[in-house]
Amino acid sequence: MGAQMRVYRQRIRSVQATKKITRAMELIAASRVVKARQRVVESGPYTHALTKALSALATYSNEAHPLITEKSEIKRAAVLIIAGDRGLSGGYNSSVIKESEQLVRRLRGEGKDISVYLCGQRAVNFYKFRHRPFAAQWSGFSDAPQYSHAKEIADRLIADFTMDIDAGGNDEVHIVYTRFKSMMTQQPRVLRVVPLEVVEDDAPASTEVLPLYAFEPNVEEVLEALLPKYVTNRVYTCLLGSAASQLAAQQRAMKSATDNADALIKTYTRLANQARQAEITQEISEIVGGSNALASA
Repeated sequence: MGAQMRVYRQRIRSVQATKKITRAMELIAASRVVKARQRVVESGPYTHALTKALSALATYSNEAHPLITEKSEIKRAAVLIIAGDRGLSGGYNSSVIKESEQLVRRLRGEGKDISVYLCGQRAVNFYKFRHRPFAAQWSGFSDAPQYSHAKEIADRLIADFTMDIDAGGNDEVHIVYTRFKSMMTQQPRVLRVVPLEVVEDDAPASTEVLPLYAFEPNVEEVLEALLPKYVTNRVYTCLLGSAASQLAAQQRAMKSATDNADALIKTYTRLANQARQAEITQEISEIVGGSNALASA
């Protein structure tokens, strides 16, 4: 009985130590997710304004820019997978990797070669463990991405897209990321970046007349300057949404782990009390038996 009590007490101490870690991680994620949500909200007006201007430019101009012109034959597609650098965030990483696997299978079913770009150490580990090839990798900033990180990724994607297909270029680029909708809802999503699908997220249908734009010095130079900014902004928006989604998922996972630790502590405490009561009952029985044996003698 005494050995059982020692085992239960040791387990209780172990679970209490784990509970302190999960509780601390929950509080850290809760404090960071507020700022991450604010960054997602603040990036919205600029994204919508840029999309609106680009919609007018792409709709009312006759320029055939590579980033907005659909190629007649698509041979190779690039897929950028945005995951996290760390685990302990529930199904966040597994869901976005699963979504990317479905996209890759669909594109290969259409007869396209796939070139994979990885953002986040978890995605890199997934591909390295399975010895799968990938074109480039970025990691170390999944919790708090900066615009410079998005620009680095976008520059590589645009450079490979504008490269000739025989030299290893791509005909289209897709992004697989996690869209942040609320603290309870994060949705893995696939977005085709180039050739450009100019669509405003969550924008209701409107009959509003677009403003008249004057392009100086000319439409071609405006396209050259605006389209790379648009692609970079889309990558940055995806990074921000993924960061907020990861922190929200981590907060929920750590709260669930803390609650499970509380339940385990209660269970082990109850078992320890039962063992202690059984030990006391056994000692009383031995004392009473010994007393009766002495009285009989």
